[in-house]
Amino acid sequence: MSERLVAVFTPFENLTDPRVARTRRHDLFELVVTALCGTIAGGDSWMDIERFGKERLTWLRTFLKLENGIPSHDTFGRVFARLDPAKLAACIQQWFIDIGKELGKHIAIDGKTLRRSFDKAAGRNPLHLVSAWATEARLTLGQVAIDDKSNEITAIPLLLDLLNLKGATVTVDAMGCQKDIAAKVVAGEGDYVLALKDNHPTLREAVEAEFTAALEADAPPANMRRHVTVEKNRGREERREYVALPAPKSLPGFAAWASLATLVMVIRITRVGEIEKGEVSYYLSSLPPKVKTLAKLIRQHWSIESQLHWVLDVTFTEDQSRIRKHQAPQTSAMLRRLAVSILSSDTSQKETLRGKRYRACLSTDVLERILLSFAEK
Repeated sequence: MSERLVAVFTPFENLTDPRVARTRRHDLFELVVTALCGTIAGGDSWMDIERFGKERLTWLRTFLKLENGIPSHDTFGRVFARLDPAKLAACIQQWFIDIGKELGKHIAIDGKTLRRSFDKAAGRNPLHLVSAWATEARLTLGQVAIDDKSNEITAIPLLLDLLNLKGATVTVDAMGCQKDIAAKVVAGEGDYVLALKDNHPTLREAVEAEFTAALEADAPPANMRRHVTVEKNRGREERREYVALPAPKSLPGFAAWASLATLVMVIRITRVGEIEKGEVSYYLSSLPPKVKTLAKLIRQHWSIESQLHWVLDVTFTEDQSRIRKHQAPQTSAMLRRLAVSILSSDTSQKETLRGKRYRACLSTDVLERILLSFAEK
């Protein structure tokens, strides 16, 4: 079992150690592996990781040397504060490649603020992370840190540079509805579905007019496609009507949107008891007007909220994390996102993610099965 576990973490052996050689008492590879195992098994702080390591030292030594025992929580904090986030991200990407993970063809991009990562003494705002989420595989493919949500526009192109976009469809909310972002996705041989809101008022009005004309026409246009879904859950009913039209070249700025092919309108009507609410959204896409495909992508986009961001806040208490020194908020966030991916893909335990973390905390056998299940798929 020890050799199989060592093989699981092999990509982390290439991680560059930021410390001066003469000051190192603990091996970086062993430190990162311990932190990841502790995060999966319920650790939400460096003190939790230290406690996990000391309680599970005998098990950890079945595949790690740990000649100087378990590092203190201060040591974990100092090392992760100095660790290069880009190099850690590269190791995680290599891990996915090495174990042959099927990432799927849909990448959702969205941002999340770590609300308690601010540092008043250092004059730092809370960290805002823009993440790329493979919706089918439930894997975080990359992340870029910024100090304000408004900077997502500049962060998304940097994030796209980290990804293999060939054959993939990228979905982004209205903040990322930018010509340069569309062009970068197309240049990477991918497609896009971008939410269109009031940040492009002229274009939005023109798109709205296209749908109004099509829907009010005596005879619906032959090239218009419609699809309706209805979901009922706990007294809430939501009806979604998707309408797709080929994008006309007469749209304002049409030529500036790389490979723009389709306009999409989504009408959402939500009923709870006697209360009914409606909402209309618009999207730009480089994909052909296959309405069911577009509907699935638009719906799946929000899995980054429900299966990643919500899990990080509720199951990993990320919003309450006070890890805040230098690079530590970003590198620890990477560990949490990797832990979510590992736990989400595990089929050895018939449990919620919270239940899996708790079982992994109680039993190293369970933790081993979760790790091996992820690496051997």
